[in-house]
Amino acid sequence: MTTTDVSWPKSLWHAVTGPGPELPALHGAEQADVVVIGGGFSGLSTALHLREAGVDVAVVEAAEPGWGASGRNNGQVIPTLSRPDPEDIVARHGAAGERLVGLIRDSASILFDVAKRHGVDAEQEQNGWVQPVHSPGRIKIAERRFRQWSKFGAPVELLSRDQVRDMLGSEAWFGGFWNRTGGHVNPLALARGLARAVLAQGGRIFARSPAVSIERRGDRWIVKTAQGEISGRALVVASNAYTGEFSKTLAPAIASEVMPVRSWQMATQPLSDNVRKTIIPGRQAMSDTHGELIFGRFDARNRFVTGGAIIRPFNQVATLKARVGKRLQSLWPQIGEVRFDYVWNGFIGMTTDYLPHIHRLGPNAYGWTGCNGRGVALSVALGRELSKAIRGAPDGELALPFTEPTPIPANELLRPFAPLMMVLYRHRDAKEIG
Repeated sequence: MTTTDVSWPKSLWHAVTGPGPELPALHGAEQADVVVIGGGFSGLSTALHLREAGVDVAVVEAAEPGWGASGRNNGQVIPTLSRPDPEDIVARHGAAGERLVGLIRDSASILFDVAKRHGVDAEQEQNGWVQPVHSPGRIKIAERRFRQWSKFGAPVELLSRDQVRDMLGSEAWFGGFWNRTGGHVNPLALARGLARAVLAQGGRIFARSPAVSIERRGDRWIVKTAQGEISGRALVVASNAYTGEFSKTLAPAIASEVMPVRSWQMATQPLSDNVRKTIIPGRQAMSDTHGELIFGRFDARNRFVTGGAIIRPFNQVATLKARVGKRLQSLWPQIGEVRFDYVWNGFIGMTTDYLPHIHRLGPNAYGWTGCNGRGVALSVALGRELSKAIRGAPDGELALPFTEPTPIPANELLRPFAPLMMVLYRHRDAKEIG
């Protein structure tokens, strides 16, 4: 793929967010101290933290900042992983795992602090994140997560069924837990705000310039695009689920260890103030314990932003509108007729162990993948750590458990069948209710 005009998804975020900065494409030969591939949250955060430390950095983005997963998600700022708990992470990675747990614990606050420090207006609300449990048996999940995250100093609270009912305005759940540091943002506004901050700090961003290959030449890393190349002393590959979408030759080891799974997001028409005050009245972000996740939050215009999963490849938008609309009515009967103004999708980068995979790719070169549905807070926080690694911090001070890439066998062949996992999730969800 060469330099190209960028077609944006018809998402809520694209409709309500001001344009991003005007950026050049990469033409000819350029140099930087550090080259970052990917203009999403982790790439922009890495670049911003490097510029704060006075390091010369250039970002090479295939489309525009926020075009990929960073601008297409629900915008929930969640300071946990989707499945592994602290003890799982420590058991897998030892001392580095403990440091990663600390980073995840602080990840939401890191994001909100970065936005505040650089004057980024992303409609951010730090009202907490709630995980209600959808069956009596799954209260054990909340108890386990409360115990483990409390042990590592997270500001979490175990919630009774009555507390969840009052917090969410629904009788559907059986208890849960919440973290006060979580919240939600307009993710595209955050990405564009971070891009402006990088530029304001003296960094460079090249857009509409898909990187097609990486090579080591002497003591420099060379990133090639269709129209040019850029060299750097250090390199960060921060393209996550989209690593293999523009070029199969960019970083095949990273691209093959993540399964890009299409995630659908939806936004209702604005709700009246009277109705909105009865649905998640504290405006927390919420995602529950279903495998087929029930999740949602309000945006700044009182639209309920939620989403759903779809298995069949045809009539997807109409099916989702009907299915998710019926779900919302069952959870909150007072919502009345549900009308969706926006339905869009993008990729989530899933790994087989639901952990982020972080790699040392060579001298002064790093990469990572695997947001597993927790990429907003995690990506911004990892950017801070990657900047430390590039600046020479020893491994013992980094919240980066380095591993070797572990490709998923037959990755390309399995991708069309990834939605079928939803059949298993629905089966498990149904068995647990009661």
